[in-house]
Amino acid sequence: MPPAVETVELTKVYGSVRALDGLTMTVPRDRIVGLLGPNGAGKTTTLRVLLGLAHPTSGTARVLGTDTRSARQQIGFLPDVPGFHPWLTAPEWLQFAGRLFGLPESVISKRSAALLDQVGLTTSRRIGTFSRGMKQRLGIAQALINAPDLLILDEPTSALDPLGRMDILNLIAALKGRTTVLFSTHLLADAERVCDQLVIVDQGKVVASGTVAELRHARSGAGTLFDLDFTGPADQLTQRLSAEPWCSGCELTPTGAVITASDVTAARIRIPALLAESGMGLVRFEEREASLEDVFAHLVGPR
Repeated sequence: MPPAVETVELTKVYGSVRALDGLTMTVPRDRIVGLLGPNGAGKTTTLRVLLGLAHPTSGTARVLGTDTRSARQQIGFLPDVPGFHPWLTAPEWLQFAGRLFGLPESVISKRSAALLDQVGLTTSRRIGTFSRGMKQRLGIAQALINAPDLLILDEPTSALDPLGRMDILNLIAALKGRTTVLFSTHLLADAERVCDQLVIVDQGKVVASGTVAELRHARSGAGTLFDLDFTGPADQLTQRLSAEPWCSGCELTPTGAVITASDVTAARIRIPALLAESGMGLVRFEEREASLEDVFAHLVGPR
């Protein structure tokens, strides 16, 4: 079967703004895939093109093996701020959504009951009285009413409190293996918790993709990271560290540096020695493996 999503050299230009710049990515079927990137990276524009809400300037986008317009009946979508008629109840809203898809009333009734139970919305209250978290849960139920082969979620946990975020992430995780989920987010912890695969975009391009483990490995180069906080000017020290044969990377932080070491034993000995030789005070010296935050900062941080 073709992948759930496939884009090749996808470009979208709005006037003088190049929102997408040759974006190429593949989303396999029945996976939960996170689309990560800083604000303005092109995440929402990518989703709009996949939904057929925006036309690419150049390049191609295929969804479920066909063009984006032909695939609409097989897609479920939750926008970042879902809108509802406040005077309706949750079952009435799902009935309305199901009718838009042309589903039989018997199917709508059965699916609505099951979905509302799944998302924990058995209340008869009007939607206008719902909290933000309740509306997000209803939005996911609506997006699933047509039993989609691809579920697209735009920032599904934004502006939610910790408990609301947990509820939404649990719902997304429960869909694993049942449908393909593609969701955009800038919350790395959310993506790391539920995603099988990550696609990181910046300035309209894919800068990395793979599993969390693969991205961490690529960041560290099979090495170990050392977090340093120290007193004194950093330029001379980082130059000396970078010249060490075991040092495969050195990035400054506001209070020190992150060192990537291919030889852990040598790094443990030489880092404190170099600081002492430079007359600098060691405030923190922590050894660890690369995190998703390290990967993200390395790829899309300040240049």
